[in-house]
Amino acid sequence: MAELEGAERPRGHSGTATARWSPAVEDEQALGAIEEYGNPAEREVQLVSRPQSAAVARRLAQMVVLRQWGLSPKTTEEVVLLVSELVGNAVRHTGARVFGLRMLRGRARIRVEVTDPSSSLPCLMPVRAHDVSGRGLFLVDHYADRWGVDLLPRGKTTWFEMRVTERPAP
Repeated sequence: MAELEGAERPRGHSGTATARWSPAVEDEQALGAIEEYGNPAEREVQLVSRPQSAAVARRLAQMVVLRQWGLSPKTTEEVVLLVSELVGNAVRHTGARVFGLRMLRGRARIRVEVTDPSSSLPCLMPVRAHDVSGRGLFLVDHYADRWGVDLLPRGKTTWFEMRVTERPAP
């Protein structure tokens, strides 16, 4: 994606969140996650492949999208949901010990990447109304403008992109 080559550097903390995000508690936990694991908007962050890492990845995504990039709570909520789905797939289906999370921002798009050492490809499954699992890629396909998988010499990167029409908070 050419427009991400000169990806914007994250902005400082700005704006306020709506009550949906429980700002005081959420921000404190998200800041703790950034301090402990690093900032996925600055470099790929390595997380241990276990169910608890989905919560860490959600906090990291929330901090980057809402606070650093200054995007809306709605955009933040969608990105956090999709991050959770990609991380869940990496934890459940790859057998990896660790996976990587990276977030990029271009002028009109954001891109989120989850990298793992497995070469098995994710599969978009048909979803029925009463299904309780198997909805991850369905949600990614529904909310993201584009998504895909890049095979690597050792593993793969599963990614999604979303258009951003809103301007970041000053």
